[in-house]
Amino acid sequence: MIYVAEVIVDVPSMQTDNAYSYLIPDSLGDEVKVGMRVEVPFGKGNRHVQGFVLGTHYYQSLAELDNHDMKEIVSVLDLAPVLNDEMLALADEMAKSTFAFKITCLQTMLPSVMRASYEKFLVKKSELPADIELQLFAGRHEVNWDEAVASDFFPRLMGLRQKESIDVRYEVKKRNRSKVIQGFQGKLGVEEYHEAQKGLRKGSTQKENLLLFLQDSPADKVWSIKEVEEEFGISRNTVKAGEKSGWLEIVEIELQRDPYADRIFEADYHKQLNDEQQSAFNQITASMASESHDTFLLQGVTGSGKTEVYLQVIAEALEQGQSAIMLVPEISLTPQTVNRFKRRFGDEVAVLHSGLSTGEKYDEWRKIERKEARVVVGARSAIFAPLENLGVIVIDEEHESSYKQDESPRYHARDLAQWRAEKHQCPVVLGSATPCLESRARAQKGVYQWLQLNQRAVSAAQLPSVSVVDLRVEAAKGQMQSFSETLLTKIQDRLDKNEQSVLMLNRRGYSSFVMCRDCGFVLPCQNCDISLTLHMDSKKMKCHYCGHEEGIPNVCPSCNGHKIRYFGTGTQKVEEELKELFPEARILRMDVDTTRRKGAHEKLLEQFGNHEADILLGTQMIAKGLDFPEVTLVGVLNADTALNLPDFRSAEKTFQLLTQVSGRAGRAEKAGEVVIQTFNPDHYAIQYAQEQNYEGFYKREMVTRHQGNYPPFFYTVQIVASHEDENMAAKKMYQIVLELQKVLSPNSIILGPTPKTVARVNNRYFYQVVLKYKQEPALNEALRKILNDSQLDIRQGLKITIDVEPQQFI
Repeated sequence: MIYVAEVIVDVPSMQTDNAYSYLIPDSLGDEVKVGMRVEVPFGKGNRHVQGFVLGTHYYQSLAELDNHDMKEIVSVLDLAPVLNDEMLALADEMAKSTFAFKITCLQTMLPSVMRASYEKFLVKKSELPADIELQLFAGRHEVNWDEAVASDFFPRLMGLRQKESIDVRYEVKKRNRSKVIQGFQGKLGVEEYHEAQKGLRKGSTQKENLLLFLQDSPADKVWSIKEVEEEFGISRNTVKAGEKSGWLEIVEIELQRDPYADRIFEADYHKQLNDEQQSAFNQITASMASESHDTFLLQGVTGSGKTEVYLQVIAEALEQGQSAIMLVPEISLTPQTVNRFKRRFGDEVAVLHSGLSTGEKYDEWRKIERKEARVVVGARSAIFAPLENLGVIVIDEEHESSYKQDESPRYHARDLAQWRAEKHQCPVVLGSATPCLESRARAQKGVYQWLQLNQRAVSAAQLPSVSVVDLRVEAAKGQMQSFSETLLTKIQDRLDKNEQSVLMLNRRGYSSFVMCRDCGFVLPCQNCDISLTLHMDSKKMKCHYCGHEEGIPNVCPSCNGHKIRYFGTGTQKVEEELKELFPEARILRMDVDTTRRKGAHEKLLEQFGNHEADILLGTQMIAKGLDFPEVTLVGVLNADTALNLPDFRSAEKTFQLLTQVSGRAGRAEKAGEVVIQTFNPDHYAIQYAQEQNYEGFYKREMVTRHQGNYPPFFYTVQIVASHEDENMAAKKMYQIVLELQKVLSPNSIILGPTPKTVARVNNRYFYQVVLKYKQEPALNEALRKILNDSQLDIRQGLKITIDVEPQQFI
């Protein structure tokens, strides 16, 4: 009997959706199963790559095989399948709907520590020049690629490769994903230990202690060597001597890396639902009971108790023996959210987000896989949690753009949630105070079931009062600064009352750019068409696109002038201003720079929650999910940062952000107040945010979208070509447009090709085309052809990306 596996391989330089057939060697026998990762040879030479087994079958003899030179699988990388049938089917759906390759979809579903990683080696095939033999290979048959690249011989080595004197060998790196420590377990019975004690020489106190310890231990107990050494004084050497004597067996103990192991969560219980919450709960649980895959839009004002509805719906799913996924935006995956779920469901909860180490993520994923957790709380990628028997999927703050992945595969978590919900016959709940227009329109059409919470859950809590400050008037008064007189007065008032304030500026760093006042020169990034941002903490100019850093110039590089000045304002600069204006205030700054370290986000919020600070200053990461009863003032320092971007969603994003951050004020008994500073007080997004009038904004914005032929009235696709040579990128985009024009109807709209708003990033030039259409039956096939053809372009340095329903066109 000859067994064959169909394997889809991971070859970054040439991706394909085709599976390749490999012989399963007798040594692996029944070990190879569908959904496992395997190491296989691919192409010429000694190249080994990782692949996923998609199917297995057998033949009676070699004569039945079409390919008699079929290669064998080298090794199996897993003890059990890492992807079940549902995930393999979901990968097919993702590849089809996002125009990505299936191998990329499969890799995306797993924790990063399980994704393919390779080592490269240069292998000697024939005699080499004496200096290379002696100084680099030094008697070895092969050398590590990095060692070869770092040597002076590298250009010559590439020439020798062309002559086939040397070859390149790839090896799949097998990482130790689990954290293990040494332990031991007894091998003998009680009487045998007693007999062993009799045979000890006098003075063997340590060995005698070990035998007594083993005699008193449960037969199946595995002990940590470190634990026994610290608690019972039995040394590591004594344990090893016990192994030699045959008394015990030394084994590896896998440690579970629990990011919340040191935390104690006090049990929390169901709160009494008000009438609106109860109605929402009843409708969602009725859908669960009828095993239908309805999608609900739970639209509730900030502080209306949406989270309590989620918690009780999930509790109902657990009561029925089912599991649940709760997605939250990465930016608002606050300790408060995790805290509420841990307090309510305890060890049933697994948490998946970018704040965890790779090891912690892997162990949380394993916890789900082993069915030790039935509730998963996490960011976008938690939609791939290997849960069985799903009862409900919840997506909180469903309008957030972070639910859309901006790298291949460019999936939206909402779409995958609805696909999984259909498979499990369970509902999806989309929650938001400010739903995206597409979701709100679907609710209006009856595609989604629309549930509304119009009152705050705490009976005494009212929506905050909102005032708008015209910064043009403030500028006319003379000295322009970050704070209006109105906001300064209100901050001082909160300090006097011992209440807290939240201030938001959606721009990190010290200032937006550095400019010469003599010639107007702005310091650019050397790799991107964007100015560098000043960061005073590190005394560096930084690019927020490619990461390039350089020193702060004292002299203008263009005119040699000395009038280098800072323009614009970032959180770091505002923090300095606050300290000068309110020297008695305790201030916390929260942005990407202050939350880089693991646990920093949680620590800052814990400090603020404990009232160890009076003012929390931050970027949009402070706008959502925070619930602090002592916060009675929210200040938005500049509401215009996203308003005038060349993006059709800029008004919607501004309205959503202002509404969300306003919702942080007055969430308990004390009244809340919001001050919005803006140069555009008459813009409808700001006016409706001041009124906290979502429905008014929705109607007004829908008119604008209809006039501009944008979603939800049209579907959109963005195609981008990039290359180090600008002409190559532009030429490719024009070729793609000509191909599309052959298959698209006159009703479709093609915008471009044009350079992207930031045309050069990391020394690559980007050109784009945007398609707007209502129904184009031939489009999917045309886009799939563009994707497949792009594999040939990669060898010429061209990269093509296809983004269905992009979140922005910038």
